[in-house]
Amino acid sequence: MNGMERNVLFPLQVDDVVTIVTPIEQGTDLLIPEDIDPEVVFEDDHYLIVNKPAGRTSITGRLHPTGAMSNIVKGYIVRKKYEDQTVHIITRLDRDTSGLMIFAKHSLAHSLIVHPKYKDSVTKRYYAIIHADENLPKTGEINLPIGRVETSIIERRVHPEGKEARTSYEVVAEKNGLMQLDVVLHTGRTHQIRVHFSHLGHILVGDELYGGNHDLIDRQALHCHHLQFVHPFTDELIDIELEMPEDMQKLMR
Repeated sequence: MNGMERNVLFPLQVDDVVTIVTPIEQGTDLLIPEDIDPEVVFEDDHYLIVNKPAGRTSITGRLHPTGAMSNIVKGYIVRKKYEDQTVHIITRLDRDTSGLMIFAKHSLAHSLIVHPKYKDSVTKRYYAIIHADENLPKTGEINLPIGRVETSIIERRVHPEGKEARTSYEVVAEKNGLMQLDVVLHTGRTHQIRVHFSHLGHILVGDELYGGNHDLIDRQALHCHHLQFVHPFTDELIDIELEMPEDMQKLMR
């Protein structure tokens, strides 16, 4: 404070200048960088937002230490020779879901954006494609708890003892016997959109895990197209929108 180091309990006076110095953050050597350029849609000193392609996991696993978006972002940071920047995943996507992902570049940025003051400002919207059903209301909300399937480490299901899960949607296009939905997640459960719609009998096109097939597309037709949040360091509203990817656009032509 005022150029001198003080304890956090030191009383402040009007016009005092407080400077917070965060320790240098060391990245882990366990995360292997990959020489692949991510599609960056937003970047500053604190956050990086990328467009994840389908077919790539968000994070590495014990048996698969490479090939994830975390490896690609690590490689990007290394090649840029950024100082004191590491990889902190804020939002994840399933392997075969495409779209927007947020990474924090340091631990303070991570801790702030997941704080309730800012976490509640994060809004994610997805495009999903299902087979058309005239009985499906044009807008709606699904409020059904989601839990694990006891015999699987991956699959989820609607279960009365599961965690709260709330999804709202709007039908935005209908063509070729298909419906394009604009879906908003109000909670962040694993496979939430896929589970909610499959439970109601509206399996996402291409979603083999929940009863679909790959006749029309070789992955689930799900894409995070819109991301909005209040920037914790500037209080600026960050608002990013992507088009639907080509493989999903083909379904609706």
